[in-house]
Amino acid sequence: MKIALIAHDAKKKLMQNFCIAYRGILGNNEIYATGTTGRLIEEVTNLSVHKFLAGHLGGEQQIAVQIEHNQIDLVIFLRDPLNPMSHEVDAGNLLRLCDMHNIPVATNLATAELLVKSLDRGDMDFREMYKN
Repeated sequence: MKIALIAHDAKKKLMQNFCIAYRGILGNNEIYATGTTGRLIEEVTNLSVHKFLAGHLGGEQQIAVQIEHNQIDLVIFLRDPLNPMSHEVDAGNLLRLCDMHNIPVATNLATAELLVKSLDRGDMDFREMYKN
C-alpha cells in the first residue's frame, strides 16, 4: 500500500511519535510525505520516505495529484485545527479528492491509529479493486 503522511507544523512531533510507534507496519508499505514531514520521519525511524515539496510550497498539491491518479491508498494528515494555514485551500482539496476516490483519510491521531491497525489486519485490501 502507498501511504501519504502530512503534518502541519504544530503536529510534526506527533507525526514523528506516531511513525516511531507504528514503524513496523509502516515499513511494510511505501511511504510518501510532504518535504519537511518526510525528512523528520526519516530522522527518527530510518524508514525510506519519498518526499515531495514542503506542504506550503506545493507538496500537498503534489500528493493531491497522486490521489487523482489513484497512486495513494491511505492518507494520514495531522492537521492543526486551531491555526488554519495560508494554504488551507490545498488541504480542503486534498480531503475532497480522498472522498471522491474512496481513499481512507485520517486527520487526527485516533483515526490514524485505527487506519494503521486496519492496514496491518488486511482490512485495506479493498483498495486493490480500485487499481484495476
